[in-house]
Amino acid sequence: MRIDDFLSTVGVIKRRTIAKELGAKGMIAVNGRTIKPAYQVKLGDIIHIKGTHTKTVEVIDLPTGSVPKDKRSLFFKEVNG
Repeated sequence: MRIDDFLSTVGVIKRRTIAKELGAKGMIAVNGRTIKPAYQVKLGDIIHIKGTHTKTVEVIDLPTGSVPKDKRSLFFKEVNG
């Protein structure tokens, strides 16, 4: 699953277009490396989103379709730092 799709599907970022723009501007890093929006997310990846609302999350599962709001927290956990 592409990182822009993952971030929007699980609700870390509100819309996929925003996630794609952040990736294109170099504002998303995975495991310490800046990535492009087409990066394929893997279990255990640490995603750091730079910007006004800086956030770091760890991928704990990959969704296979759309995810209801009450189930989104099953796919990532917030990491301090």
